[in-house]
Amino acid sequence: MLQRAYNWILGFAHHPYALWILGAVSFAESSFFPIPPDPLFVAMLLGRRENTWRLAAICTLASVIGGWFGYGIGYALYESLGEFIVQTYGLQGAFDKFQTSFNEWGFWIIALKGLTPIPYKVVTISAGVMGMDFITFTCASLIARGFRFFSLALLFWYFGPPLKEYMEKNLLFVTLASVGALLGGFGLVYALS
Repeated sequence: MLQRAYNWILGFAHHPYALWILGAVSFAESSFFPIPPDPLFVAMLLGRRENTWRLAAICTLASVIGGWFGYGIGYALYESLGEFIVQTYGLQGAFDKFQTSFNEWGFWIIALKGLTPIPYKVVTISAGVMGMDFITFTCASLIARGFRFFSLALLFWYFGPPLKEYMEKNLLFVTLASVGALLGGFGLVYALS
């Protein structure tokens, strides 16, 4: 069953709408959606190695544009929509800490938080609430998201074929380790918030 799921995910990388779906998930994750694009992005990096840099560019640009949407939610719709998103995902603590850090670090906090396990929607909505300069926000987002997606792409460019072979031989272990890392990441986010 696990092997069939793995084959389906890799096969999905060649679906005619896969690039659009990857872009949509990257966009949504930056503003309101709880699931990051990483699982689909990694599957596509493994299944479409020839498009590695294109995939990283799609994730980066869609994430930045989604960040603009999150910024707009924080700037104009925080009381109605932004607060609902933050509270629904249990991110109020992370949101409050980010706002405190934002006052001290500004541009750099956007650039650095875009690399951490803290959901990027907290960053984008907070930047809108705080009224950060939009051009500065966009530049910081491009740096943070570009670094994140292009470094992951670089890793899979060099280590993808042997990693894919290892994953196929040790699928159960890799799946359990991935689920453990995901749960640990969520635990870390809630512990820090």
